[in-house]
Order: sequence, then C-alpha cells, then structure tokens
Amino acid sequence: MEEPLKYLYKQYGFDGSEIKEIAVGEKYLAVLLTNGDMGVCAISKNRIEDDFAKIEKPNLELIAHRIFYTAWLNAMLNYENDYSDQKDILDLIDFSGYRRIVMIGYFKPVAEKLHKAEIGFSVFDLYKQDKEIVPMEMQREYVSGADAVILTATSIFNNTFRNIVCNTSPGACDIFVLGPSAILSKELMKYRNVKSVFGFIFPKEGVKALQVIREGGGTRSFNKFGSKVYI
Repeated sequence: MEEPLKYLYKQYGFDGSEIKEIAVGEKYLAVLLTNGDMGVCAISKNRIEDDFAKIEKPNLELIAHRIFYTAWLNAMLNYENDYSDQKDILDLIDFSGYRRIVMIGYFKPVAEKLHKAEIGFSVFDLYKQDKEIVPMEMQREYVSGADAVILTATSIFNNTFRNIVCNTSPGACDIFVLGPSAILSKELMKYRNVKSVFGFIFPKEGVKALQVIREGGGTRSFNKFGSKVYI
C-alpha cells in the first residue's frame, strides 16, 4: 500500500469549502469546519508559512501541506466513529504480556506508567532528547524484533509510518498508533499489524482548544478540552 496520506487522498480527496478557520500555533495546527468539527496535527518544529485558505489541492510532497491535510482529515473523519467506550491506551491494552515493546515517539506519561508497572520497553524519538531514548540508527533492528510497537501518529505526516510498519514481523507484532494527530480511520487497519488507533476529538466549536493552540499550547494544554478516543 501507499503511504497513508496519499492513500487517503485517493479515498477522500480534499475540499476546503467546509473550512471555517485554520489556527497555527507553535506546536499544533488546527482545522475547524463549518459544522463545528475540529482536527489537529502536531507541527514538530516544522515551519508553517503557507496560506492554506487559498489551497485548492494539498501538495503531499511538502511537509507543511502534509500537516495541514492531516488536520483536515482528522476534522472530516474523526467524528464518524462510535466512541461510547472511551479508554486510554494503557486502560485498554495489557502490555505485560509482550516481550519486546518499542515506543516510537516519546510519550512521557505512557512511559512513566510502563515504568511504574515494571514493564520494559525501548523508545526512539526524532525530535526529543532524553537519557532513555535509543539512537535512531538502531530503530530498524529493534522494530523488526518487536512484538508490540507504540507508534506516534506524527509518523504519518513525516512519512516514516509505512517504512516502520513494513519493518515489523508479519503477524508477530501488534502496532498501536497514538496521539492527537492520529487519523481515526479504519483504513489505517489495512496496514500491516495495526491493531488500534488512539486519537482525540474535541467538542463542537472547540473554541477554547482552538485558542490554546493559537497561543502555542501543546497536548497537555488542550487535552482537558476534548476526549481521548480509539478505534
């Protein structure tokens, strides 16, 4: 399969006529639709200078356009699922049964809970520095031997998702996609070993979250204005 954004573009295309507002902050880009639905995508230190209000078709070769299109997809698709059972990843998945867990994208709250439960794991991150982060040149080796991968949803817009997924052992690894940037579409389940996608939705007309994002706030700043959900 193609990498997710190009694949999803063939399924859903792009229509900017339903966009009410676009907010760009230091850490996130948000797209608010006229029906009140909102989607976000992390910026991860990339520069966002485009006037997306004038874009007729996103150029998926450009990282800024990929970030914008991910947020648009989240606004369009994330509200189409049944989220009556709302659980965080560690409430739903028992990681104690896995032998080799790899976390790609340093989710500190998840890491702290795994440590507390005395569950071992290895972590990689392109953007953060921490004493427990393993050098990136070892990622391929670790992923190929993993039986569980907690995969940051930012891997979709930064175009590393497909390579990571395809490097896991077929049928011998469970992949859990995680983060506010996650596209909550069952289309992602078509990729090798992807079992669940954990993302985020906002209430209609998420004005408070939109303001927080515009002012430069990150996940910890806006998560109280929405809900962690999964498919």
